[in-house]
Parts: sequence; structure tokens; C-alpha cells
Amino acid sequence: MQVQVLWSGDGVLVIGIAAVLPRAKARLRIRAAVREAAARWLDASIEAISVESAPGSPPRLLLAGRAAGLSFSHDAGISLAAVHLHGAIGIDVMRAQDIPDWFTLAHDYLGPQVADALAACPAEQRPLALARAWTAREAALKCAGRQLAEWDDMPLNCNVLHIALEDGLVAMLATPRKTTGVGP
Repeated sequence: MQVQVLWSGDGVLVIGIAAVLPRAKARLRIRAAVREAAARWLDASIEAISVESAPGSPPRLLLAGRAAGLSFSHDAGISLAAVHLHGAIGIDVMRAQDIPDWFTLAHDYLGPQVADALAACPAEQRPLALARAWTAREAALKCAGRQLAEWDDMPLNCNVLHIALEDGLVAMLATPRKTTGVGP
């Protein structure tokens, strides 16, 4: 299994693996890969690192007595994992492609402003723009501990970063926005 470190910094590690497998097997493979990569990253024993996941809640990476934020995403041919030692995290990946009902999809899930911006975008640039908007939203939702649902304007308070990939793939990483306290 070829694990590629795609990005790291400020307590965050993003890895990717080629995963031309059924989704269930890709899920198992990325979980093993994130344990191996985290062990190297943290100079720790792989036996001290495990993945915890339960339906309806974000997965976590357990590191010898403490938990780290963890997020996974899959698309045909690739699986990504993101670890955040200091809090929540979200990652999403998708292939840029022409989607016939893109406007309805964007309006219903990304909101009217994004749908209108995509409508103003040149048609040949729209698949990439839609993929960027979709993955940014999905990563931010994961970071906020929310599931994909139709659009609402509830703030997600996440910073979103584009992760460079090849072959028409788009990935976005979301971490909690750092706030500075004012007042008591």
C-alpha cells in the first residue's frame, strides 16, 4: 500500500492512498494506512494507535491515552484521511465532473449564493468550481460534527484549505476557526 503524505502542519496530517477497491475494503485500507502514517509522524508504536468510530459521530484516532480528530473521504480510486491533534477536522474529495442537475444540487445543498455564482461561471469551468464548493462544504460540515443535509445558513466556523491533487480530483481540508476571546 503506497501511502502519500499530502499535507502536514500545525498538528495536522493529511494522507492519501490509491484505492481501486470496493468501498468497504478501501475503508479498511485507509484506516490501516492512517495508523501507520501517524505512528511514523509521531514516532510512536503502531500498537498504541487505533481508530475509533461509531455510527452518527465523527471518528477519532486514539493515541496512547488521548484522542485526535480524524476524518475520512473516498472517491473512485482514492481514499484520504486527515488527523488533527488539537481538535476537530474534516476532509472531502471528489472528482470534478459535469453534473446535469448541478443548479438544483448546488441550490439545495450549497445555498442560493453559491448556486448563483456557479450559474455565472463559464460552463467549462463549472465542474471544477462545483467540486471545490461541494468539497469545501462537506469538509466544513464534517469538521463541525454535522452530517450532509439540505442548505441552512448556520455558520460552521471552519477554515478551509485546498489540498492539491491530480487527475481532476479536488480535496478540501477544514479545521476549526481559531477565535480570540474578547471580554471575560
